[in-house]
Amino acid sequence: MADAAVAPPSLRALLSRRDLHLRLVADEADLSPGILDRPVRWVHSSDLADPTPFLSEGLVLLTTGTQFADAAAADYDAYVGRLLARGVQGLGFGTEVVRDGIPSRLVVACRQAGMPLFEVPYRTPFIAVARAGAEAIAADAYARRSWSLAAQRAVSLAALRPDGLTATLAELSRQLGCWVGLYDAAGALRTASPAGSLPAATADAVSAEVRTMLRRGTRAAGTVRTGDTAVNVQTLGRGGHLRGALAIAADDLDHEARSVVTAVVAMAALALEQQDGLGRAIGTFRAGLVQSLAADDPALARRAARDLFGPLPAAPIVVALTPPAAARSAALTEWLETRAPEGRGELFFGRGDDGLVLVVPAGARAVLDEIAERFELVIGCSAPCGYDGFSRALTQARTARDRTEAPGLADFADTARAGLLAALDSEAARAVAAGALGPLRRHDQTQGSMLVETVDAWLAHDCSHEATAQALGIHRHTVRARIAQAQRVLGRDLSSFAARAELWTALRLAE
Repeated sequence: MADAAVAPPSLRALLSRRDLHLRLVADEADLSPGILDRPVRWVHSSDLADPTPFLSEGLVLLTTGTQFADAAAADYDAYVGRLLARGVQGLGFGTEVVRDGIPSRLVVACRQAGMPLFEVPYRTPFIAVARAGAEAIAADAYARRSWSLAAQRAVSLAALRPDGLTATLAELSRQLGCWVGLYDAAGALRTASPAGSLPAATADAVSAEVRTMLRRGTRAAGTVRTGDTAVNVQTLGRGGHLRGALAIAADDLDHEARSVVTAVVAMAALALEQQDGLGRAIGTFRAGLVQSLAADDPALARRAARDLFGPLPAAPIVVALTPPAAARSAALTEWLETRAPEGRGELFFGRGDDGLVLVVPAGARAVLDEIAERFELVIGCSAPCGYDGFSRALTQARTARDRTEAPGLADFADTARAGLLAALDSEAARAVAAGALGPLRRHDQTQGSMLVETVDAWLAHDCSHEATAQALGIHRHTVRARIAQAQRVLGRDLSSFAARAELWTALRLAE
């Protein structure tokens, strides 16, 4: 912060005023490190034995020593200890007003405590010291306000450049003299200035915090600390529609610096909202290309995609489908927009009727694994196919997705291996099966028969009365009688394959 680096008033600056004739009593080496350069917030005078209830942190206290008239050695130590505990930055002693010189015990107590002690000669009134402090404070405040206005103008001009958002962040970094980073809606670092200057451990911690804040979906601010580095994080966008986050590696920003940051946050949020509008238009175009591909005629989609996104992935391809909610995820869409190497034909995506459709070469499914893991999604994947079978592949991906609950990739090949019954299994199918078997179950309950068990065994043994009798340990005539009874109860002939297959399916779904 070149212009912003007008140092706040300090005790060193006050002691350097030749017109005040102040004299530091102790050697600087005996003082607390850096205490002479800490900001002084005010200059106050008091002769109370304990003025600390009326003081605030960062003051310089002036006294004439009236309170030490009958003081013992321990009183001096206690007095200085109270001042240090309250955050007093220095003690000025007015000599030749109440007593000659500075009490030696006070000098010793200040030296032992590392408290700056300086002499205010008789010819320098306390009011002159206080006025000098007030003037320095006012000058510093004016300088900070002037810097803030100049900094806001600089970042506003940077926003007018073709790369407005990146230039604005670079200018903010220059004005604050610290690292500044912009994260997208997916929590990934989009741009930073100065690039690569943030320690790796801090960068990882900030990225993790940004992702957590964005997942909550509400506007928030926080601070990440790793070692001696503190990074302030502020989300961008409105609640429920966050567009990213701004991170600044600065521990303590004053009011003027925060006003500059606030201006940049507003500009960044506006720029991201404008980009969001463009993104919606592109998303609509992508959805149209998906509809074209779903018609199994890729010619139009190939021509339209080549100009804007690059070539479509080369066949054979795998078609994947996310859950419906993921198609509305700005974080997922932005992650795909900024990371998908579409120019090399490795990924195409677009909104479908019930999810985000992803298309990759059959041998390049790693990106699908990454998406499923990063966004904790179930992604259904088709078998490898050509673009002329796109609609069939989309149905396969949908089937695999809907048959899987745990996040990760769901292969249609695995679903197919589970058999047709697994695909038919649903609440509706089980309800129909229970209805079909209801007459047999009620007969068994009221008559004490075993029609369901017998029919199940009969179908399992290829409708052989002999094999069924051996399996159940009963006579074959008993099996024949029970099957005949089951046909009467069900009101249907079980001699045809279709009737037997339907009853067997109902038994399997009802298990």
